[in-house]
Amino acid sequence: MKIDVRIVYGKSELSPSEINWLRSLNFVRTSFCQHLHAKCYVTKRYAIISSMNLYDFSQINNNEMGVLISRKEEEQLYRDTFEEAQRLIRISDEVRLSAETIAKGEDGAQAPSAANKAEDKPYDKLTTSKLAKALGMRTGELNDKLITAGLLMREDDQFKLTDQGKAAGGEFQFSKKFGPFFIWPSDLAV
Repeated sequence: MKIDVRIVYGKSELSPSEINWLRSLNFVRTSFCQHLHAKCYVTKRYAIISSMNLYDFSQINNNEMGVLISRKEEEQLYRDTFEEAQRLIRISDEVRLSAETIAKGEDGAQAPSAANKAEDKPYDKLTTSKLAKALGMRTGELNDKLITAGLLMREDDQFKLTDQGKAAGGEFQFSKKFGPFFIWPSDLAV
């Protein structure tokens, strides 16, 4: 139906399967907006403003709340919500999603390598989503284990690397194209 779907995110670590699914949807465009904390879903008829993040942990463990706005019944409120969503799209950087693994280059620097590229060599460090896949779990599950182990902490809806996480070899990375993420030793035990 050629519907224009925009996803703007501020903090995200998607699993490779989620990234590949989104990439297969030609009508979906993704953008990164630094410091975004809003959860808003807008269609031509409705808008939802909610506290809920779109991953299992929020649905299972949190008490969430949302507000449904009808364009027909609350025209001005809907218009204000729509205009703010458009502003967020304008200030965001459009990105192309890819499943990435971080490998050491010949010079010892971290260098990205496409995850779906067949390579036999092991990597020194993996993104959280790649490490989760290697351990046979979802990214959200691994994040929960990293928090329990004291390697990560959650502040509001943002993950932060702890001193213990740094000592274990975790590193915070930021890519203008992909946003913030963490890398971990490929042999990290959690």
